[in-house]
Amino acid sequence: MKKLVSFLMIVLAVHAYGQESAKDSLDVMQLTEVLVVGTKTPLHEKQFKTLSSVDEFLQKSNKINLIKRGAYAWEPLINGMATERTVVTIDGMRIFGACTDKMDPVTSYVEVSNLSEATVSSGQQGSCHGNTIGGSLDLKSNNTNTAVQGWDFDFLTGFEYNNKQKIVGGGVDYKKGRFYINTDAMFRDADNYKAGNTEEVQFSQFRKLNISATGGYQLAADKIMEASVIFDRATNVGYPSLPMDVSLAQALITSVKLEYKPINKWLQNWESKLYYNTIKHLMDDTKRPSVPIHMDMPGWSDTFGFYSTIKGSWDQHSVSANFNGFYNRSLAEMTMYPANPSENLMFMYTWPDVRTVYSGVYIEDNWHLSEQSSLKLATTLGFHSNHIASEFGLESLQIFYPELADTRSRFLPSISTNYNYQKNEFSTGAGLAFGERAPSVSEGYGFYLYNSFDNYDYIGNPNLKNEQSYEVNFYFGVIKKNWAVKITSTYFYLSNYILGIPDENVAPMTIGANGIKRYTAIDYATIWSNDLVVKYRLSPNWKWNAQLQYYIGRDDNNKSLPFMSPLAYSTSLEFYKYKWNAIFLVKGNATQTNFNAFYGEDKTPAYGIIDASVGRKVNWLKTNLQLNTGVENVLDANYSTYTDWNNLPRMGRNFFVNISLR
Repeated sequence: MKKLVSFLMIVLAVHAYGQESAKDSLDVMQLTEVLVVGTKTPLHEKQFKTLSSVDEFLQKSNKINLIKRGAYAWEPLINGMATERTVVTIDGMRIFGACTDKMDPVTSYVEVSNLSEATVSSGQQGSCHGNTIGGSLDLKSNNTNTAVQGWDFDFLTGFEYNNKQKIVGGGVDYKKGRFYINTDAMFRDADNYKAGNTEEVQFSQFRKLNISATGGYQLAADKIMEASVIFDRATNVGYPSLPMDVSLAQALITSVKLEYKPINKWLQNWESKLYYNTIKHLMDDTKRPSVPIHMDMPGWSDTFGFYSTIKGSWDQHSVSANFNGFYNRSLAEMTMYPANPSENLMFMYTWPDVRTVYSGVYIEDNWHLSEQSSLKLATTLGFHSNHIASEFGLESLQIFYPELADTRSRFLPSISTNYNYQKNEFSTGAGLAFGERAPSVSEGYGFYLYNSFDNYDYIGNPNLKNEQSYEVNFYFGVIKKNWAVKITSTYFYLSNYILGIPDENVAPMTIGANGIKRYTAIDYATIWSNDLVVKYRLSPNWKWNAQLQYYIGRDDNNKSLPFMSPLAYSTSLEFYKYKWNAIFLVKGNATQTNFNAFYGEDKTPAYGIIDASVGRKVNWLKTNLQLNTGVENVLDANYSTYTDWNNLPRMGRNFFVNISLR
C-alpha cells in the first residue's frame, strides 16, 4: 500500500502542470459513470475498437469487472459483486437470464449497434429500477427521434484474425414529420480463439445474430409514443471453462413507451413503459469428446413489467419518482441419459417453475442547498414474492425443507443520502446508505446446480433472510485547466451474507463433484472498493488517461471473498488530429494473493498487455467512412486473470479491422 500511495502522489504532482481545459473529460459531481457504447454517435470514432462486443466496452468502466467462461457472454461484476447482488436493465426493463450457470447475462442480448451508452451506478445509487446491493447497469438504446429528416443508412463490417471472427451489420433510419423508425442488425461468427503462443482454446467458438427496431410517433409537441423490439439469437456457443456448451440462447425483448415533456415549471418529464421479454436457453454437451453421462438442460425465463417515472422541480428541489414492477417465470430442467439404454432416464427441475412478483416505488430529492452544495435523499420500498408453481419441484425441495410452503413474500427497503460540494475546480462528496435484497432464484430454489469453479453441487434455501447492506461512500475530484483526477472509495458491510456452505450429510448428484453446498447466510461480510481516474491533456492533439482499481473483500472469518480485484491498472495515450486518431493502451493487474480456495480460487500471476489501434475518417459527399484497425495483446502474452473461470487463458495476439459506412 505504501507503493500505491507514493504512486498516487507522483501522479498528482506530475499533473499539476497543465495548459488546456480538461473540464469536459471528467464529471466529478457524480457517483454514476456513463460509458459511450454505440456506433451511431460521433464519439465512437474515438473508441479503441469500434465494433467491440458490449462486454469489451464495459471493461472500460472503473466499477465493472467481468467473469469470463468463454469468448462470449461475460458476466458483469459491479463493485466485485455478481448479478445476484446487482440490477442490470435495458432501457429500464428488468430481464432475467434463463441459464442456471449464468451463461446468458442480460448484456449478451444486445449489440453495440443498437446501444448509445451504458450507465453504471454504484451501490444504492442504482436502486431506481429495483433493490440492489452492489449497484446497477442500465444499457440505453439509440434515440432516433433526434435524427434529421429523411433517410440514413449504415453498413458495418469487421474481421478479427485470431479467432477468424466475421462481423457484418447494417441499419436504416428514417424520419418524416412526426414519425421515425430505426432498424439495425449485427451478425458475428467466430471460430476457436488462440491464447498466447498459439495455444488453441477448444470450444470457444460462437455465432450470434441481433436484430432490433424502434419506431415512434410524436403525438403532440410534448408527447411521444414509441415501440421497440430486440431479437437476439446465439447458436453453437462454446464455453471452454465449463463442462457444457450452448446450442441456443434466444431472446425477444419488446416494449411500448409513452413520454410526456411539458413546458412546465414543476413537471419536466413523465415516462411510462410496458414491456415483455422471453428467453430460451439450451445447454448442450453433445460436442464434448468425453462425457460421463449425457444431459439436456433447457431453461426458460419470461418477464412482464412496467415502470412510470416522473421528474420535476420546485425552488431548490429536483425530484423524481419511479413506480415499477414485474412478473417473472423462471423454469429450468435437467434430464440425464444413462449409458445403458435399458436404465430409466433421470429428470429433475433445477429451477422449479418459480414465479416472482415485484412492485416498488423509488423517490429521490436532490436538494440544492447553495450554489456549491447539494444533498440527495433517496428511498425505495419494494414488495417481493416467490411462488413455486411446480408441485413436483416443490416436493423435491421439501426433501430438504419438509415445512416449505409454496409462497414466500418479503418487503425490501432501502434509503440513501449523499452530500456533494463543488467550488471552482474542487469537488467532494460522501454518502451513507442502507439496502436489502431478496435471494435470487438459484439461491432460494436451485436444485443440484453444479458449480465447476469449486466443483460442488448447490442446493437453494427458501428460508434465507434478506441480505442487508450498510454502505459508506466518498469521492474527491479536481478539475484543472488541463488535467482532472477523481478518487472514489466505497465500503460495504453486508449482514446475512448469502453463500454456499458444505453439507456433508447430502451426497452430490454430479459425477466427480467434491460434495454439496447449501446456500446459507453467514453473519456478515465486508467489501471495500477503491478506484482512481486521471486524465491529462498533453497538447491539443494528445491526451493521457490512467485508471487504478483495488478491492478488498472479507467474510466473518476474515477469509477473502471471490473475484476481488487486486491492484489493477490501465493507461492509454490517445492522439486526435484532423480525421486521424490513434490509441496506445497498456493494462494489467498485480498478482492475486487475496484468493480463497474455498470458492475454487487460486493464486493468479500478475500480467500486463499492450494494445494499439489507429483510425481514419473520410467524408465524401453525404457519406462518412470510418476505418479502424489495430492489434490486441501485441506481445502475444499467455495469461489469465482473477475473473477467468477455472484459469481460462485469454486471447493471444489479435489483429482486427473495422469499417463503418454511413
